[in-house]
Amino acid sequence: MSRIPRPPVRLTLALASILFATAVLGIGLVRAANFRPAPAAGAPWPSAPAEGRPGVCGTLPVKAPRQLRGMWLTTVTNIDFPSRRGLPEAQVKAEYQRWLDLAVAQNHNAIFVHVRPSGDAFWPSAYAPWSEWLTGKRDGKSPGWDPMDYMVKEAHARNLEFHAWFNPYRGTQPGPAGPGADFTKLAPNHPLIKHREWAVSYPKGDTARLYFDPGIPAARKFVEDSMLEAVQKYDVDGVHFDDFFYPYPQAGQDFPDDASFAAYGKGKSRAQWRRDNVDTLVREMDERIKALKPWVKFGISPFGIWRNSANDPAGSRSKGLESYDAIYADTRKWVQQGWLDYIVPQLYWTIGFDKADYAKLLPWWTALTKGTDVQLYIGMADYRVGEPGAWSDPAQLDRQMTLNEQAGVQGQVHFSAKQIRADRLGAVTRYRDKHYATPALLPRMARLPNQAPAAARLVSAERFDKGVRFQAEAPEATSWALYRVVGDAAALVATGRAGTEVTDPAAPAGPATYCLSGLDRSGNEGPISAPLTLR
Repeated sequence: MSRIPRPPVRLTLALASILFATAVLGIGLVRAANFRPAPAAGAPWPSAPAEGRPGVCGTLPVKAPRQLRGMWLTTVTNIDFPSRRGLPEAQVKAEYQRWLDLAVAQNHNAIFVHVRPSGDAFWPSAYAPWSEWLTGKRDGKSPGWDPMDYMVKEAHARNLEFHAWFNPYRGTQPGPAGPGADFTKLAPNHPLIKHREWAVSYPKGDTARLYFDPGIPAARKFVEDSMLEAVQKYDVDGVHFDDFFYPYPQAGQDFPDDASFAAYGKGKSRAQWRRDNVDTLVREMDERIKALKPWVKFGISPFGIWRNSANDPAGSRSKGLESYDAIYADTRKWVQQGWLDYIVPQLYWTIGFDKADYAKLLPWWTALTKGTDVQLYIGMADYRVGEPGAWSDPAQLDRQMTLNEQAGVQGQVHFSAKQIRADRLGAVTRYRDKHYATPALLPRMARLPNQAPAAARLVSAERFDKGVRFQAEAPEATSWALYRVVGDAAALVATGRAGTEVTDPAAPAGPATYCLSGLDRSGNEGPISAPLTLR
């Protein structure tokens, strides 16, 4: 059965795009082919006319939720994936496919995969050793295959965006799970062996780990280069950081960066100098990603409090740790300067919690992003479900997501994947049935290169045991959206990546009318096809 052809790479920002298409992916620029149906068993359905209009299926409006829905797949200490270190390739692949199957079953459309947890890599890197959480060894040797290539392609085959999740400055994991601050336990090709002047150990004692010093410009550039290597080599949809920049403070211990502060502080206070260092990383990553691949999204998931209003009138009505002062992350500035495409604050507290009330923090973040072109998603604390107190209410996440929708939040990311699978107290099923019951399109991202594809076309259709499959055309599209008429509108019933078969997996037994559209990488939808009716 023919499938929708894959699109050509766009010429939106000509030089960057052509370099990507020819040098990085090694493919030529080709026109999307028009596929005609092969003769099907039984009487074929008549072909539909090719004309289409934006936003309507025939005369009826199309209806599709626009919402990012994702989960974090954590690799450090094998929290989610792989289930343990040193598994054979086939088992790692099988486990990953099961996580993708879970995402599809939850009607997610994105996955955030931990590919640089602690100065290591889940791809063959010139900048970092292979991750021991994959290989089971700290020798830096290749496992003999490329997990990143596999993970990106498999996610795209299910029309899931792949966001590569990096921890920029963490160099090691504390012992006994990791090498801690012991250089003799590092992989032989670990960059902090060659550049010990970049390494800072913090905190003291058994929980010590090594960090790349954010205050050394050469170390910062090396960290950026190591992450951009993955952007260059793979067809990722996003670059993602969480809340780890300078480490969270330990009582009575300051981050020991005296040497770099003396060399580069330039008369600033140490706190402002540290904030400037993190600001520079964020700004430069945004600039360099856009120069390399303008369509790749850049987002950060910070701690949920910027500053408390008691210390800063611009802060939130909260009483917790402040990322601005504690970890030198000026998250508010990043949004105001437009250095991000999206932000995912981790609002890991309950509605009504005294120090950090979800219902008070949410309006602060919505107000911050309002009027900007930085999209707001919320990091959801699925991992806390079942804890004593308010988290013992299985409706807590459901209620939070209702507040999100009322506030105009454009999506959620859930921590973490294994909590979604566990579905403690039935909380995941509850919010899925209420908020994720149908597929969703990704929010449009107007700040990125955008050009809606040409009109899609449904050529013909045939029933099979699992629904209806279509012969279809969606020239220039990255993905497709299938609509079925229900009442006075055409509702979204399925999505897929270009190159995958168009099907309605739950088609009704009787007559049904369908339309199809194509979308670009930034979520822009082309004209809707003319309707095709099955009798």
